[in-house]
Amino acid sequence: MTEGATGSGATGSTVPRRQLGRYLRDLRNKSCLTIRAAAEALEWSETKIWRIENGHTSMRSHDVETMCRIYGAPVDTTEALMALAKETKASGWWLSYSDVLPEGFDVYLGLEEAAARLQSYQSELIPGLLQTGPYARTMIQAGRRGRSEAEIERRVQIRIQRQALLGRVTSPPQLNVVLNEAILRRPVGGAKLMAAQLAHLLEVAELATVTIKVMPFDAGMHPGIVARPFVMLDFPTNINGTPTEPPVVYMDGFTGELYLDKPHEVEQYSGAFTDLWSASLDEATSRSLIADTVKELGE
Repeated sequence: MTEGATGSGATGSTVPRRQLGRYLRDLRNKSCLTIRAAAEALEWSETKIWRIENGHTSMRSHDVETMCRIYGAPVDTTEALMALAKETKASGWWLSYSDVLPEGFDVYLGLEEAAARLQSYQSELIPGLLQTGPYARTMIQAGRRGRSEAEIERRVQIRIQRQALLGRVTSPPQLNVVLNEAILRRPVGGAKLMAAQLAHLLEVAELATVTIKVMPFDAGMHPGIVARPFVMLDFPTNINGTPTEPPVVYMDGFTGELYLDKPHEVEQYSGAFTDLWSASLDEATSRSLIADTVKELGE
């Protein structure tokens, strides 16, 4: 149970919730119980079991003890999982924004905070971790018609506060981003706003842990066209060299998000990002292209 030693801290409860869910799913499978059979034995709904096993809800120690008893878990395993359940109660900084946080997005925020490396391909928009306030506001206003100005502003604050992890003193994540050239050419919010946004990219790229590359138009067909925008998250390793959390691919859609964590899915996206990274302009050429675009927008 070394995995459970991962502290929640700034990461909120996402990681311990997902860890606990995996352990409980493994115990259920070893006991040869289907989700339906487990739900009947526990007198819970199948949806509740699914949510627990997929890390979508915090857990009480008493409920974990009950599940372990039904699944026939050893005493030491039960005690370790009950301790892990207490970590699922921890809250991240985003709790204060729960009134405007998109449903389920707290899961991603916890994973983002805990990640050791984020690899992202974006085809249409600057990713949230690299957006300026005005750019973020323009995007949120476009996607949230009918929402109040107060709600839009709080959503902007969430996006800006997320960016603190890039400059944190302790173990900032490595961020590797490939931007489709179309993003640079689309003056979101007007030329002045976009010039400031691109200048911000150049500034953030000065961080040792941030690398931004551009996929040029003349690259032709490339994996990003098929894969669509995605973020792949890798996590720190334990003292025994195993990841504290399996890698996961996150895809954000207009109506909801998608998480892919099956090994063959992650492997496919890992290969796609490797190919995207190789096909894109090198870091220096990308910087020059971004800087030239800033000048063009200012003319």
